[in-house]
Amino acid sequence: MPEDEVGADEAGRGPSIGPLVVCALSVPRSDRELLFDLGVDDSKSLSKKVRESIYREILSYSESRSWGVGLEICDAWKIDKWMSSGSLNSLEVELFAGAIKLSAEPSEVGSIFLDACDVNADRFGRNVMSRLGESWRHCVVKSEHQMDSADLIVGAASIVAKVTRDNEIGRLSRLMGVELGSGYPSDPVTKKAIDLLCSSEEPHEALRWSWANVNRSWISKNKRPMPDRFPESGNTTQSTLGDWK
Repeated sequence: MPEDEVGADEAGRGPSIGPLVVCALSVPRSDRELLFDLGVDDSKSLSKKVRESIYREILSYSESRSWGVGLEICDAWKIDKWMSSGSLNSLEVELFAGAIKLSAEPSEVGSIFLDACDVNADRFGRNVMSRLGESWRHCVVKSEHQMDSADLIVGAASIVAKVTRDNEIGRLSRLMGVELGSGYPSDPVTKKAIDLLCSSEEPHEALRWSWANVNRSWISKNKRPMPDRFPESGNTTQSTLGDWK
């Protein structure tokens, strides 16, 4: 039986700014103890300093012990384009499957652990496995809510996803010269940033135009409806995100 186990999790599902990041981490079953020794836990329960330290250690092990790291970074415009004809849950399925495929060859993997992004955790697991296809059918899949705090590999994947998104938000902030905050609608720093980024002729490209709070800010600032982000797209039905890369 294949020895590697894959854990997958996301960061940035809810924020109004920046990308949605999914990480899949492929680790030999015998290396789980190394994750425990690193202090791996759900990324939300760790300080920024600890997350970044563990993140660096995980990347180091990916080199020295050939752990597989698969990352899908879905920018705001891709999220909006998908949402024009799909759902956030179906986007997560696509991204999870893509990250898993990047993390390992199917012949190397025996088990897949998912932090479910659907109210029905089993359905999320079935949908991801369906998207992975026949070559992954032999894998045992476990899809649960809060898997990032229950499974070490998923916890490690959550750390990589979170730090990757934080780094991207930092890059965008420096590029724009604007403090973006966490990206969540409840964050006052983010609210101020959204208002500023809705003050030009169009909302900034780093915003998720399809988010309700971005739409409200745009209307408040401009007294007119949100413009169409894809005015010439015609039929926006997609088969994969790869169509837009």
